[in-house]
Amino acid sequence: MARRILITGASIAANTAAWWLGRNGFTVTMVERAPAFREGGQNVDLRGIGREALRRMGLEQDALARGTGEEGTAWVNAQGRPVARFAAGDSEGDGPTAQMEILRGDLAGLIFDAARPRMDIRFGDSVERIAQTADEATVTFTSGRRESFDLVIVAEGVGSSTREHVFPGENAPRPMDLTIAYFTIPRTPSDDRFWRWYNAPGGRSVQLRPDPHGTTRAMLAIHGPSAGEQDWDPDRQKAFLRARFADVGWEGPRVLAGLDTTDDFYFDALRQVRMPRWSNGRVVLTGDAAWCVTPLAGVGTTLAVTGATVLACELCRHGDVAGALASYERAMRPMVEEAAGVPKIAPRIMHPRSGLGIRLLHGGLRLASNPALRGVAAKLFNRKGREPDLSRYDGLGRG
Repeated sequence: MARRILITGASIAANTAAWWLGRNGFTVTMVERAPAFREGGQNVDLRGIGREALRRMGLEQDALARGTGEEGTAWVNAQGRPVARFAAGDSEGDGPTAQMEILRGDLAGLIFDAARPRMDIRFGDSVERIAQTADEATVTFTSGRRESFDLVIVAEGVGSSTREHVFPGENAPRPMDLTIAYFTIPRTPSDDRFWRWYNAPGGRSVQLRPDPHGTTRAMLAIHGPSAGEQDWDPDRQKAFLRARFADVGWEGPRVLAGLDTTDDFYFDALRQVRMPRWSNGRVVLTGDAAWCVTPLAGVGTTLAVTGATVLACELCRHGDVAGALASYERAMRPMVEEAAGVPKIAPRIMHPRSGLGIRLLHGGLRLASNPALRGVAAKLFNRKGREPDLSRYDGLGRG
């Protein structure tokens, strides 16, 4: 059975796989292009089966303790007054704000710290090429190092270069017609503990979310096809945002001013990763590198933790690599395909182009926030899909 495992990337999925494999006696090497572990990032949430996986690792309570403290979600008007509010815990199950809201870097760091004692971590290096035989994958790194492994797990994210090397031309990305900039700005006394969402004509939104570090996480979103802005340099992207949001109102001027001082600016045109297969010989994809469903699906982090858990546990259970990878794909493909089915009209509905459209959206949200209908609204954020059965992994490396 494969015992020497290389994991590329230090993502949530990568660290989850490393935790399970290290606990079950595998020799794990992780390589990450960045010179050090990357902290920060925007809010993510973990729901349902994802929390169950984290619970099996003994990390659920630690993750809850590191939460953002977000108390709910509110859509606001130009004066900042809520037109619809969904408080966390108001209904059975999670609403727009889940019970476990945490920054991406805080969750990845929590799992990384737990996995680190049982793996060899190499920062500042990456995969240059992979040559395979029936029995192993020989990896040449950009540092010049050359080593052989029984399996390479690619968990690098939506733009994975290793995926494109091993699976050339196989990704058929699905654009979601939504461009989002994420960055951190100074907190002000007016910031509360709610995720505040402001819509402006032209398919634009400004969103502010709390964090546990004394700052505020900002998002600027624009609905419409991308013209390649995601490939521009950051200075040009920021100039584009300043022009598009110059008249947006509400907290727009404050957020645009934050572009001058932020140190974690991230800009992307959302697109789903669509792969016909997740493995090729001794190389396997997991997390966003395999199936990025975009934040619109609301289960990206849940899929990352669940998928990496299933992949690692199938490797523990099987006596051969091919059998383990086939079981992993059978278990995860239904859940992923269901999550990827978010309709492209969804971002359009949430980003109306006209004032009338915004009023209609607010009216629908106000109705959904009615106490009598909150249970129905919560079900939209807690879809019970075709999830794998984690009980089959009982006894494997609990925390």
